Amino acid sequence: MSRKIAEEVLPRLRQRYAGRGREGRSRLIDEVCEQWGYSRKHAIKLLGGQTGWGGDPAVRKGRPPIYDEAITAVLWAIWKVAEQPCGSRLKALLPIWLPHYEEENGRLEPELRRKVLAVSASQIDRLLAPRKVRAGHRGRCGTKPGGLLKTQIPIRTDNWDITRPGFLEADTVAHCGGSLEGDFVWSVTYCDIYSGWTCNRAVWNKGAHGIVEATREVEGSLPFDLLGFDTDNGSEFLNWHLVRYLQQRPKAVGFTRSRPYKKNDNGHVEQKNWTHVRQLLGYDRLDDPELVEAINALYRHCWEPLHNYFLPSAKLDGKTRDGAKVKRRHDKPRTPCDRLLDSEEITAANKRKLRAVRASLNPFELHRTLETGLRAILHRALHSSRPTDSLHYAPDAGTTDPIPVS
Repeated sequence: MSRKIAEEVLPRLRQRYAGRGREGRSRLIDEVCEQWGYSRKHAIKLLGGQTGWGGDPAVRKGRPPIYDEAITAVLWAIWKVAEQPCGSRLKALLPIWLPHYEEENGRLEPELRRKVLAVSASQIDRLLAPRKVRAGHRGRCGTKPGGLLKTQIPIRTDNWDITRPGFLEADTVAHCGGSLEGDFVWSVTYCDIYSGWTCNRAVWNKGAHGIVEATREVEGSLPFDLLGFDTDNGSEFLNWHLVRYLQQRPKAVGFTRSRPYKKNDNGHVEQKNWTHVRQLLGYDRLDDPELVEAINALYRHCWEPLHNYFLPSAKLDGKTRDGAKVKRRHDKPRTPCDRLLDSEEITAANKRKLRAVRASLNPFELHRTLETGLRAILHRALHSSRPTDSLHYAPDAGTTDPIPVS
């Protein structure tokens, strides 16, 4: 139906449709469908004036929305502090975060609270979509092959026993800016395959001594025993210092490496390099050795508790291939702390400690402390690595001080 015909015919059809009974309307719908090839539902909307010409475009059609701006404001406030999770993860963390949100902003009305907890993951994505902004960068690879001990450290050819915690993957991230020349800070990421429990430490120039000390400190903070240690082929890991630390003990830790140039062999820790390092410190060059301790304090006291106790993640259950299409199945998003609490391998004492630590933490307070520390680190890093007039600032809501953008 052309626009001209619609403008001439539709008003008369709508008058006939409005003046008929049930059977007459049905016959008129059949006539419109036969003449113009419309589906029955579309013909009903045309004749009822709900779509096409004659309707008011400013008036929302369909049933009224269930979730209003008040719900979106609550979701948006939690989404920003919770490191911008997807709808599925945000849905899973709402029961944990909402009591802390009410402590910060006052108690919600019962109906509003019920709707916030009832909103689906897909609806969360739809409500927050207009506000989201995406940005990303690509960095440089800082892995220097370590061929000295390749024959001594075996390639991991099986999948380990991932039904219990204790098997770690480790990797390094270079905070080099755009150049690998000179001295700068590196971040070491340790990820437990079973639970997703992740720890980070900053080291200066990723020397063997710094890597061993960082590994020693992380092992002492883990709520489970270290059973296996898997890395890439970088020289910071393939050295005698780390081999002696892991294997010269009453019960040796299994030390394996991935295949060269196969990042997916360390897929668990590779994804944490983005969520736990790049999202925090970005891609700027950190070439001041005094920043190492400040970054480690941020990792220990803010970043790790926030992720391990309050930010859920989904694990891949399996995938099936149908031609060129791959369908992936994930489990329900849970925090690393919850996965450890559900494990029979964690002692009762460690479980009590995990519950007590989480009960003593407030994610909003962690985020505020994190922002304060991160602002000081990035401000110093940017001023020390480039001229002052080349800094770019973005205003922070609620403050008048400029914040350097990484």
